[in-house]
Amino acid sequence: MTQALAFPVPSTAGNIDAYIQAANRVPMLSEAEENQLARRFHDEGDLEAARQLVLSHLRLVISIARGYLGYGLPHADLIQEGNVGLMKAVKRFDPDRGVRLVSFAIHWIKAEIHEYILKNWRLVKVATTKAQRKLFFNLRSLKNGFEGSHSLTPEQTEEIAGKLGVKAEEVAEMETRMTGHDLALEGSPDDGEEAYAPIDYLADSHYEPTRVIEGKEYARLQDEGLRTALEGLDPRSRRIIEARWLAEDESATLHELAAEFQVSAERIRQIEVKALQKMRGLLTAA
Repeated sequence: MTQALAFPVPSTAGNIDAYIQAANRVPMLSEAEENQLARRFHDEGDLEAARQLVLSHLRLVISIARGYLGYGLPHADLIQEGNVGLMKAVKRFDPDRGVRLVSFAIHWIKAEIHEYILKNWRLVKVATTKAQRKLFFNLRSLKNGFEGSHSLTPEQTEEIAGKLGVKAEEVAEMETRMTGHDLALEGSPDDGEEAYAPIDYLADSHYEPTRVIEGKEYARLQDEGLRTALEGLDPRSRRIIEARWLAEDESATLHELAAEFQVSAERIRQIEVKALQKMRGLLTAA
């Protein structure tokens, strides 16, 4: 897992209103200022520049986090998780791509908040796939638009399914997950020796031989496919892809590779895009 940037931002541990006021007092950056700071961090590793980028976008995290208050989780915790996403976005932000940091960071902020909600809203995960996550976060807001009973009628279920482009059965299943009560996995000490808790019926299939073999075979096919795709590239393209996407430590920047090959950073970006497209074609055909 990629580590977040290691520098202090205002703490949400105290008065949340005071934190919000402090964050809103940080001046917003112009496009030129943002670009200059991003280049200082991207090219020189200047942490003070990264700190200024984070501080100037704290109000964005607060605004996004406010939209998730209905899940019953503390506002301060939602902001804190969003700040982690913001720092990850700053670390990955490339000023050469021609977009503002605010547009780039929204995805990372929401991703961290979503992950936090899904881990803490229920003891048992309610959404494990991308489609289920989308349904989880949209169902609650659409359901609030109906007055009366807390449970959806068949007509309301069909209407929501049509809006979200999913099956009515999937909407009904997700509603059941969201409204269901948590059940203690290990039971209660007062249940007696003859009682069985849910954990007694669970088997650990992690080391089941068939699954182990399937996992190893899947990993082997992935490695072979990637190796074949890389071999289909010319030496320069392969070097760029390996440095940008497959490095064990820090990925190389466009400017570092531009200096290595004595071309512009934009030219390196174009080669990277073309090489990735070729690799996708080779992997699809494999």
